[in-house]
Amino acid sequence: MEYLLWVVVAFLTYGLMAPLTSSVTEDVPPAVALFLSTVIFLCATSGVLLVTGTGTPADAASPAAGYVYVAGLFLSTGILAYYQALEIGPVSTVVPIYGLFIVGSSLVGIAFLGEELTATRAAGIGVAALAIYLAAGGEE
Repeated sequence: MEYLLWVVVAFLTYGLMAPLTSSVTEDVPPAVALFLSTVIFLCATSGVLLVTGTGTPADAASPAAGYVYVAGLFLSTGILAYYQALEIGPVSTVVPIYGLFIVGSSLVGIAFLGEELTATRAAGIGVAALAIYLAAGGEE
């Protein structure tokens, strides 16, 4: 379960990104903020690749890389839209609605990747959707 440490690091650091982005996009356009964030991301990722010795140029041309490029297009579109939403909407509403990707990704995994839909998982997906609805403002 060594992944748990990484998940905790991910949610703590990613959780700080939205309030910072919302604040900065009052003065910096969302696309500029995303570009600068991406530069930092690329530098950090390059450092990880160099330090760990993982990845080769051949990986970028492997048959599976095509799926990575499509995923990159989805990620780019989603993050651009997220930054735009953070510029104009309240963090306390934007972030929970964006969090619906948890529900959507779970449903895609079940529908297309053969992941099992158990009663517990179905309840969790339902409760997550309800929590997002309530956290985003519910009946406002």
